[in-house]
Amino acid sequence: MLTALPPPMQRVETLLDNGQQKLQQELTRLADIGNQHVLLLHPEQAMQASGESMERFKRSQYFARIGTWDWDIDTDRLYWSEAIYGMFGYQPGEVTPSYSLFCNSVHPDDRERVRAGELNCIETGENHDEEYRVIWPDGSVHWVRETGNVVKNEQGQPVKMMGVVRDITEEKHSTRELEQRAHQDPLTGLPNRLMLEQRLEASLGLARTQQTRLALVFIDLNNFKAINDQHGHATGDEVLLEVAKRLRSAVRSSDMVARLGGDEFVVLLEGLSRHTKVSDEAHQICEKLFASLTPAMTLQGRDYRVGSSLGIAMFPDHAATMDKLIHAADLAMYAAKRSGNNQYRLGEDLTTHAHLLQS
Repeated sequence: MLTALPPPMQRVETLLDNGQQKLQQELTRLADIGNQHVLLLHPEQAMQASGESMERFKRSQYFARIGTWDWDIDTDRLYWSEAIYGMFGYQPGEVTPSYSLFCNSVHPDDRERVRAGELNCIETGENHDEEYRVIWPDGSVHWVRETGNVVKNEQGQPVKMMGVVRDITEEKHSTRELEQRAHQDPLTGLPNRLMLEQRLEASLGLARTQQTRLALVFIDLNNFKAINDQHGHATGDEVLLEVAKRLRSAVRSSDMVARLGGDEFVVLLEGLSRHTKVSDEAHQICEKLFASLTPAMTLQGRDYRVGSSLGIAMFPDHAATMDKLIHAADLAMYAAKRSGNNQYRLGEDLTTHAHLLQS
């Protein structure tokens, strides 16, 4: 029996007084440096000297969403601190922890990777650090981060793994939300300019490899400003949402519709044949887009009509790089806009080719 708290636990005591955030940092640090955290991973033994400290330690683990575990490799006995039960969807003591229970709780798509990481830790002695999903008994999916390392006997044989588990579900959700904000238009949910450029760069590489054609269509709405000014921004937003919906319906699921901002949209079409005449391909694409945008939009009992101007540029016919392709489509769109409503211009000849589609 321990009669006094060793230095690592004295630091934990101090951290408990200073708040759960510092405790979480110390727990993770101790888990990373190896055998020093053995005492930490057995709080019931290490804190017998102070029942009050034990309760404070448990509460801190709970609020910091950190738990400790100890797996006996030979006997398959698995120890969980109380906090870990909750991370796997159980009440403390509701189930008897075992490695089999643990494996069955890990998401099937992550199970092999987690198991391989643990085996690597046992075989090499390297620290184990994995993020993975767990499936609760109610079917919900949660994220945890598991760190640990191996404990060896006097003969140098691995006998245990010990470590820390931390609930990172909220962090994952926050990260996903930030990524969506960085890559999506907040109004329509369409990809924004950044995501378009990333996709376009990848699509150009694929088109070069597969010897296919790629089309980039810039779309500018006509009469949108008048609707926005006369009927308000809320109505304008509804019009933009309807335009986004119609454009998505007009193209294949593999194509991309993006919003650059304001009333400007872009359509990226991939995998087109290089054997089709460029002008015929462009006419077919733009005619379909015009057909989707021309009909009146009925919003809150009122009909609204917007025209559009399209500029289309194709790889490899009009440009060989992303920047030049974007520039060609943009110039073509402005040329179409100067020519009137519901027209498109093809990037190959901005001076002579204009096509008017009657609405």
